[in-house]
Amino acid sequence: MTDTGRDIPRGTVSRTAKLASLPLGAAGRATLGIGKRLSGRSSEEVNAELQQRTAEQLFAVLGQLKGGAMKLGQQLSIFEAAVPDEVAGPYREALVKLQEAAPPMPVKTVHAVLNQQLGGRWRERFREFDDAPAAAASIGQVHRATWRDGREVAVKIQYPGAGPALMADLTQLARFARLFAALFPGMEVKPLIAELKARVVEELDYGLEADAQRTFAAAYAGDAQIVVPRVVASAPKVIVSEWLEGIPLSRIIAEGTKAQRDRAGLLLAELHFSGPERAGLLHADPHPGNFRLLDDGRLGVIDFGATARLPDGHPEPIGRLVQWALDGRAEDVLTDLRREGFIRESVEVDAQGVLDYLLPFLEPVAVPRFRFTRRWMQEQAARIGDPRSDASRLGRQLNLPPAYLLIHRVTIGSIGVLCQLDAEAPYRGVVEEWLPGFAA
Repeated sequence: MTDTGRDIPRGTVSRTAKLASLPLGAAGRATLGIGKRLSGRSSEEVNAELQQRTAEQLFAVLGQLKGGAMKLGQQLSIFEAAVPDEVAGPYREALVKLQEAAPPMPVKTVHAVLNQQLGGRWRERFREFDDAPAAAASIGQVHRATWRDGREVAVKIQYPGAGPALMADLTQLARFARLFAALFPGMEVKPLIAELKARVVEELDYGLEADAQRTFAAAYAGDAQIVVPRVVASAPKVIVSEWLEGIPLSRIIAEGTKAQRDRAGLLLAELHFSGPERAGLLHADPHPGNFRLLDDGRLGVIDFGATARLPDGHPEPIGRLVQWALDGRAEDVLTDLRREGFIRESVEVDAQGVLDYLLPFLEPVAVPRFRFTRRWMQEQAARIGDPRSDASRLGRQLNLPPAYLLIHRVTIGSIGVLCQLDAEAPYRGVVEEWLPGFAA
């Protein structure tokens, strides 16, 4: 087998064995923990050690396999803010690593892909090309280079075999959903995996991604808040775009100042709500590895593999329903939720009960300024995650229409990042400016 085939283990047996090591490893550690308790160590000490080992294995397996395994890990990392600190603490560092890093592919493989995608004389397109990757993620890695006209560029190269690996991983990981549910209480992992599988084809097509990036770049050209690098060249498995220098959001989450956190949070909200109105697209992959805070205070966006096409902007009923809920119009909210398919006609619910369920989620836009915190998100997760609570019982009666699935997932993911940032900003003003139907 050539070097180009060794980057992502593609054999079903090989990948299945690695993924199976996750639940097997958890079972083995549990057995070991029992033995240590019998030897006299405290349960708290043993549990802390077991959690740390689980975190290390989770990162090692998901990161090594790249593909769908790492894609799921990156998505889970967004939602760690919803998990209680005593549970999430040991996993947090490992999960954050998944936002920015993955083992690189061999240099020979990099050159082979460039030769195939950009032609045998690909080196003539660059003045310089750095063989060491500047970043590596789930289905591709980025190299820094200098284009032939002197521009600093980022060269995004897809891993050979990424497609089959992505689908095989996600199918296999769905069988281990219970393990991830144990690590992330209240997290519905199977629907997340199903949604990721539905978008695999688009994310693997760098031609579609380049088109989306061009659309965003045109929409935000000269913008004072958001910058999108222009595409210099593209092929089905390679994208060359202008280089953006800035601080990754993962670093700001770990060690950023309050001003940096608040600024990043405000601009993430601006991108989320303005994109559909300005570009007809929703950026649909909000994990921190896709964003940079530039020295001039702008937010740099560097990955467009996942986008939702919203040519008419955000659906107007979203803004209208939010406004009516904040105004306390319980009956109107219930009527419109039924009309839009969020509550089926056969389901009997109390209008005020539905309003009471929704209002805590709307707190960030009910006040002029709001601070997103892990505690706030944990409270929401606990409120709807306890099967004995009224909120949980009502939540199970609600329906999410297909047209709103991706919007919902991206919104929740973005909120997860805002909570990791501990960001305070005037979010209501952003929503008033961009969300149709709100405060009209």
